[in-house]
Amino acid sequence: MVMKQFVLLCVFGMPLILRAQTPYRPSPDDIAAAYRRAAHIDSAVRGTVLHLNIHPHWAPDSRSFWYKDYGKDSIASYVNVEVNTGTRQVGAAEPKGNFVDNTNFHQTPSRWEDPEVDTVSPDGKWKVVVHDGNLGLMPTAPTPAPPAPAPAPPGANTTWAARVLTQDGTDAEPYGAWSWSPDSRFLVAYHIHPAETKKVSYILTSLPGTTRGVVKSREYLQPGDSMTTYRMRVFGVQEGSAADVENGLIDFFGPPRLHWQQRSNALFTFEKVERGHQRFRILEADARTGQSRALIDEQTKTFIYENRIYTHYIPSTGEIIWSSEKDGWYHLYLVDGLKGMIKNVITPGNWVVRDVDSIDEKKREVWFRASGMNEGEDPYNIHYYRIGFDGRHLVSLTPAKANHQLSYSPDRSVYIDTYSTVDQPPVFELHRTADGSKIADVGAADIQAYLATGIKLPVPFVAKARDGQTDIYGIACFPADLDPQRKYPVIENIYAGPQDAFVPKSFMPYSEMISLAQLGFIVVQMDGMGTANRSKAFHDVCWRNLEDAGFPDRIAWIKALAAKYPFVDTSRVGVYGTSAGGQNALGALLFHPDFYKAAVAACGCHDNRVDKQWWNEQWMGYPVGDWYAEQSNVTNAWRLQGNLLLIVGEADENVPPESTYRVVDQLIKHDKYFDLLVVPGMGHSDGGPYGRKKKRDFFVKHLLGVDPPDRNRS
Repeated sequence: MVMKQFVLLCVFGMPLILRAQTPYRPSPDDIAAAYRRAAHIDSAVRGTVLHLNIHPHWAPDSRSFWYKDYGKDSIASYVNVEVNTGTRQVGAAEPKGNFVDNTNFHQTPSRWEDPEVDTVSPDGKWKVVVHDGNLGLMPTAPTPAPPAPAPAPPGANTTWAARVLTQDGTDAEPYGAWSWSPDSRFLVAYHIHPAETKKVSYILTSLPGTTRGVVKSREYLQPGDSMTTYRMRVFGVQEGSAADVENGLIDFFGPPRLHWQQRSNALFTFEKVERGHQRFRILEADARTGQSRALIDEQTKTFIYENRIYTHYIPSTGEIIWSSEKDGWYHLYLVDGLKGMIKNVITPGNWVVRDVDSIDEKKREVWFRASGMNEGEDPYNIHYYRIGFDGRHLVSLTPAKANHQLSYSPDRSVYIDTYSTVDQPPVFELHRTADGSKIADVGAADIQAYLATGIKLPVPFVAKARDGQTDIYGIACFPADLDPQRKYPVIENIYAGPQDAFVPKSFMPYSEMISLAQLGFIVVQMDGMGTANRSKAFHDVCWRNLEDAGFPDRIAWIKALAAKYPFVDTSRVGVYGTSAGGQNALGALLFHPDFYKAAVAACGCHDNRVDKQWWNEQWMGYPVGDWYAEQSNVTNAWRLQGNLLLIVGEADENVPPESTYRVVDQLIKHDKYFDLLVVPGMGHSDGGPYGRKKKRDFFVKHLLGVDPPDRNRS
C-alpha cells in the first residue's frame, strides 16, 4: 500500500497547495531519462559561472595588480586595477612589466630537525665525523693541538678523530642527528636506538608485460608498533664535557628542532610530544649540565591535536607564542620563556583560531584566521584578523558574513578579499590593511547562465545535535526537477575524520553531490560531533570513539531536514564515503541499520589497528586498548543489515587493502550478502569514474527500487 502525506508548505519561496505526497519511485523509462538529464546538466553547467575567481599578480610597489578574467565562452581578458582609486582597465593583452604572483600561502614550520645538516661548526673550526656508530671531531684546518681526550678503554680505536666524543655507539645503535650551538661551544647529538618498521604489501595483478602478479612492499607503522628512540646528549667542545639531557629521551617522532637562547648560548629549548598525544612540553635545557625545566607542560585526559600545535619563538625577548585548547577553545597564548609562565591569552573567547598567517615581532601583532567569532553566522566561516600580543586592538579585516580568502599585496598595505557561501557566488573587494576599510568593489561572479540550466544551489541547513542544544551545520542538494509532492530518498556524503571539518563553505557551482541529486535524491552532508573546528568538547566526542562518527547528530539533522521539507524521505536513507568516510559508511549499516539502508564504502580504514599509526593513535589513543577491536568494522561485520557495496583499489598505499579484505572475509563467514569492486592498479580512491558509476547505479537500485540502465547494451 502506498502511504500518502498531505502537506502545505513553502518550497524555494513558492507556496504549495494541499495535495497528496507519494514516494518517488521512477519507472525504468523515468530513470533512463533521469540519467540522460543528469548527464546533460553535468555538461550544460560547464563554463556557465563567469568571473569565478581572481588570481592577482601584484606590482612590486603594491600600487596595482592585474588578473586574468574569464567571461562568456571562456573568452579571457586582462584586468588591471589601480590600488589608490580602485580604477579598473580591461584589455585583451597581458600587462607588461614585473609582477609578483603572491598567493600568501602559509605553512606552519616543522617542529622536527633535519638530521645531520650542520656537520661543520658555525665558527668553521670543527667537522663532525662518524666511525662505527660513534661521533668525533676533526679540525677543518691546521690548529693548535686540542686538549687531550679522556683515556679510551683498552682496545678502543681513537685514531679516526682528533677528539672522540662517544664510545658506546655501534653500527646497529649509532649516534647521529646532531646540531651545533650558535657559538660552536656545544654539540647536541642523539644516541639512536632503531626499531624495525614492519612492512605491508599488496599485489599488482594486471601489469602489462607479465603473466604474474607483482608483490609491492613498503614500511608502514601501525598503531602500537615500536618506534625508533633518540637519547639526547650534549657535548662541550671546549670543556670536554658530556651529559644526557634530562627529559631528552625522544620516543615519538624524530629529533626536535632546537632553539638556542640569546641570553645564554648554553641554554636551548625543544618541544616534546608524548606518544599517546596527551602531553606536550616545551623544555629548556642547560648544555653545561644537561638539566632541564618545563616552560610549558600541557596534559589532557583526552588528546592534544599534535598537528595543530603552533609555536613561535621570539629570541629578542625570550617570549613564545603557543596555541592550546586548554580552556576549551583553540587559542593563542603569550608565554614568558624566561619565567616559564603564561603572560596572557592573545585571542580570548568562545571561538576558534584556525591558522596564523604571520607574526610581526616589531609591532607585536599576530595576523590570524578564525571562525565562530560573529553571532548569527555559520561558525565555520573563516575570517581574517589582526591583534596585539597583549590581546588588545583586535582588527577585523573581513566583516561580510561569508567564508573569506585574502590575497595581500607584497607590502601588505592592501588586500583582495574574496568571499562567498555555498549558495552565494564570490565577491571580490579591495581593502586597506591598516583599518580594513574598503577601497573599491573589484568584481563578482555571474551565475545567471548557470541558474538558467535549472540547477538548484545547495541549501545550507542547521539543526540541533544529540544534546538538543548544539547546532550542527550542513548542506542539502536537491534535484533540478524536484516535485515537492513527491518524497525523495536521502543519500549522505559522509566523512567523519576528526582531523578537520568537511562541509563546503565557499561557493560550490558543481560537485558529485549536485550531480547525484539529479537522479532523484536529496544528497546531504553535515559535520557531526567529533569533527574539528568547534569547541574542544565538540571535538572530544571522537576520543577512543571513532565508531560514533557523529551518527546521533547526523540522524537528528536529517530528521530535522525532513520536518522542514516533507519531500525528504527518511525511510530510504543511503550513505557513501571514502577512506575514513568508507569506515563511517559501513559503520552506518553496522551500528545504525534502523536508519541507514544502503551504503557504498570506498577504501575504508575499517579497522583502526590496520591503518596508519600517526592518525589512529591521535584519536584512538596509545597503548592500543580493547576499544580498537570493539569498534572495528571487521569485528562487527556480523551485524550487517541493508545493502552494501565495498570498493577498494588493490594498490592502496594509504590504507592497506587488507582493511577491506578482512571485512569481506568476515562477511562471507557470517553468510552476509554484499557487492565488492576491486580496481586493479588503483590506489587510495573512491573507485574513480567506474566506481562512481557503480555507486550511482547501486543507490538507484536499492533506494529508488528500479534497475539502472543496462550499461552493457550498445
